[in-house]
Amino acid sequence: MPDDTQDVISGGHLVAKALKAEGVDRIYTLCGGHIIDIYDGCVDEGIEVVDVRHEQVAAHAADGYARLTGKPGCAVVTAGPGTTDAVTGVANAFRAESPMLLIGGQGALTQHKMGSLQDLPHVDMMTPITKFAAAVPDTARAADMVSMAFRECYHGAPGPSFLEIPRDVLDAKVPVSKARVPKSGAYRASTRSAGDPEAIEKLADLLMHAEKPAILLGSQVWTTRGTEAAIDLVRTLNIPAYMNGAGRGTLPPGDPHHFQLSRRYAFSNADVIVIVGTPFDFRMGYGKRLSPDATVVQIDLDYRTVGKNRDIDLGIVGDAGLVLKSVAEAASGRIDGGAAKRKEWLDELRAAEQTALDKRLPSLKSNASPIHPYRLVSEINDFLTEDSIYIGDGGDIVTFSGQVVQPKSPGHWMDPGPLGTLGVGVPFVLAAKQARPDKEVVALFGDGAFSLTGWDFETLVRYDLPFVGIVGNNSSMNQIRYGQAQKYGRERERVGNTLGDVHYDKFAQLLGGYGEEVRDPADIGPALQRARESGKPSLINVWVDPDAYAPGTMNQTMYK
Repeated sequence: MPDDTQDVISGGHLVAKALKAEGVDRIYTLCGGHIIDIYDGCVDEGIEVVDVRHEQVAAHAADGYARLTGKPGCAVVTAGPGTTDAVTGVANAFRAESPMLLIGGQGALTQHKMGSLQDLPHVDMMTPITKFAAAVPDTARAADMVSMAFRECYHGAPGPSFLEIPRDVLDAKVPVSKARVPKSGAYRASTRSAGDPEAIEKLADLLMHAEKPAILLGSQVWTTRGTEAAIDLVRTLNIPAYMNGAGRGTLPPGDPHHFQLSRRYAFSNADVIVIVGTPFDFRMGYGKRLSPDATVVQIDLDYRTVGKNRDIDLGIVGDAGLVLKSVAEAASGRIDGGAAKRKEWLDELRAAEQTALDKRLPSLKSNASPIHPYRLVSEINDFLTEDSIYIGDGGDIVTFSGQVVQPKSPGHWMDPGPLGTLGVGVPFVLAAKQARPDKEVVALFGDGAFSLTGWDFETLVRYDLPFVGIVGNNSSMNQIRYGQAQKYGRERERVGNTLGDVHYDKFAQLLGGYGEEVRDPADIGPALQRARESGKPSLINVWVDPDAYAPGTMNQTMYK
């Protein structure tokens, strides 16, 4: 039989070549008969195939990998339930503006509309939650359409794309000469825009003359790797900075311009407020939490986000890092004492920070048992090092941590984002340890959140990916429980939200990891240290007070 492998190539191998051209070095997957030719291509291209236990985990891991590396993540799942299982991960990436490609299998084109195994209208389902969704119609187009999908991932604000590939299209072979395989770096342009020069000058002027400015550094500061530009701007112009989402860690704790607990006070009293890379969504009270008398400026990658839900005085569409750098350059050389006169404003905010800290200090140091969640998250914050990537996966317990845990460096905070998806923790750990094996990963789970994707703890054991995991265990979906108590009374607060008393420490041991139970707050720190020293995936099961609620939970608008 003649060897014609040099002259023809399969769809799966074309997909792998396109992934390689984009710089994808691993795919996250759960196997299925529709997609195995992609595996074969990945082996030839040197792309690692990371197999998980649930397709939601594969999609979340691809999302997390993109956030950490700046490169698009990729998940590959089979048709039907394989693709529908991944929907949540794609939707989360969509709201979080994370660039990833999901490739889903599909029945053979020759069996179209005949009721083939696992046949579903995947493209129709994925279209509303992706920036691009399409089917590959011909084997020769496989690599071309992968590059097209990646191109759309970076149109405006980043986001996910979806491709379905029918089984016969994927398995078929075509002459190499007929297949378009885009060259690395040659099929999409730079998307880095520095914004309108006139608007840049106007913003520089506003900040120069502001008496009480404030800036919120959101996720796009990290997405665009604009950390240095953000730091330079706030230090040069002496502006207090608040951070949310992946923007946390832009400034280290203790920096004179790093503020956290006084945000509401600042936004109520500032005369100029700059919102960078954060939409006016529920996290911002839809813009209503900003002083109506303040001059409000919004900077975002997506034109559609600027001025949405709230009027603004100035909108700039562009790359956060480049825009902030341009503003700092426009202000340089004409510093007129504005930075010096803002010392009083920063002192005022620092006093507000201290007042808020003093109010919760008893809870942070509480020796009560069951353990107060503030004490737990305070211990975690003290435990973090410069190299610790912190991951929050939960409702009420992670809301507590958002007020206390401070990552020491940029890119060291991970949460689901505005979709509020529970279950991201284990897949984000998987992505983080593979993307940054030099980093320690510390993950805080709610007991309800861990339950959704916790079986992939075994994947972490199988791939030998040590991390320090903590379960804040109150045997409840407590964020919802609070809302039910407020709306329907204490006698109906336990409907549909109460879980069993699960010993997650024993679950970790069962799967080959390290596990330990904590009931005394004095034991939290030593237990975390033992988990660190174990060199294994770990779960420290901490029993926390089910009747303690985070202020963020109690202030949620949906409960009012």
